[in-house]
Amino acid sequence: MRLRSLLFVPGDRPDRMDKALSVGADALILDLEDAVASSAKAAARAATAEFLGRADRSVTLFVRINPLDSGLADHDLAAVLDARPTGIVLPKSEGGPSVAALDRELAGRDGIAILPIATETPSAIFGLGSYGGASARLCGLTWGAEDLPAAIGAATSREADGAYTAPYELARSLTLFGAHAAGVPAIETVYPAFRDLDGLAAYAARGRRDGFSGMMAIHPAQVAVINAAFTPSPEEIAHARAVVAAFDAQPDAGVLTLDGRMIDAPHLKQARRTLQQQG
Repeated sequence: MRLRSLLFVPGDRPDRMDKALSVGADALILDLEDAVASSAKAAARAATAEFLGRADRSVTLFVRINPLDSGLADHDLAAVLDARPTGIVLPKSEGGPSVAALDRELAGRDGIAILPIATETPSAIFGLGSYGGASARLCGLTWGAEDLPAAIGAATSREADGAYTAPYELARSLTLFGAHAAGVPAIETVYPAFRDLDGLAAYAARGRRDGFSGMMAIHPAQVAVINAAFTPSPEEIAHARAVVAAFDAQPDAGVLTLDGRMIDAPHLKQARRTLQQQG
């Protein structure tokens, strides 16, 4: 499952769902949670299920349900599971036990993945190392910088220049390491200024540099920028191939020289990952 770009679409806007299929996102997240008012939840479930039943499955289709303890998640799952979404986005996840609980709800529904949003409550921060082994359905780990400050009474998660304040940089970093510790992709959170494509490009490039494999989007215009940021360049591909070829030629070597620089096992591991990420 390739997850460079994951575009949110409100569950009560089927017109936007159809348009979203053509913007080039690797995945859509059909949202039954924050994007949908309480009075529109039932209509959103129906619209989402109808769309899932007829949509082109060349695009990965997630559904973001409401939190497991909200009293709404059971209704969400009952409405959409027969239409076979690719996966469920789990908000307000508090660690491996939350994923295991959703896994039990999905019993008998083979092939449906789980993508938790892992930093939306204070206690969730302490569960970021607990996702490994929670469920074979786990397909990634992502985070958010909006719900957590609201939960703890913080004024904002960002400095005046848009950079995250220290507590939210910590949440981002722990998500990154928690994902890799669990052996799944780390997915960067949204960039809210959807008209600032230059800022988005810089933000997405930072995410890939740091070890994220993809990013969520809130507007179709963001998708192409995100895809480009999380796709290795031709130069990166060429270098990765050269690294792999050098070690293939000398399989017993621990350290080699390539283009005047030392390369060793970590460089080979990174090169193989780069080749896996190519388009």
